[in-house]
Amino acid sequence: MPAVPADTNASGDIFGGWIMGMMDMAAGSTAHELAGGRVATVAVSDLVFLRPVHVGDLISCYTTLVRTGHTSLTIDVDVWARRKAPIRHERVTEARFVMVAVDAQGKPRPVSAES
Repeated sequence: MPAVPADTNASGDIFGGWIMGMMDMAAGSTAHELAGGRVATVAVSDLVFLRPVHVGDLISCYTTLVRTGHTSLTIDVDVWARRKAPIRHERVTEARFVMVAVDAQGKPRPVSAES
């Protein structure tokens, strides 16, 4: 996902909230697949903005499953930016997300057996 001018703060850097939203989508997508259905974010911890993200950077989010509980999945998300001129890759943000598998009513449900 490219970072664009509409997502900048007053200093011209990309909003931390925009980056966190991208991370939440990455964690949610991984958790949805592993849990076999709908999930909800219940906690975010250890969020660290290591370097600023600039307009034009290409952002990639990488997820790692840390723990599977009865109804929850703990997922680490690392964000890397592909910088231009000269092209280089830098890790810019990291966090831990806890996602809970939920049923159609939004109540916690067991994570699927195949996870």
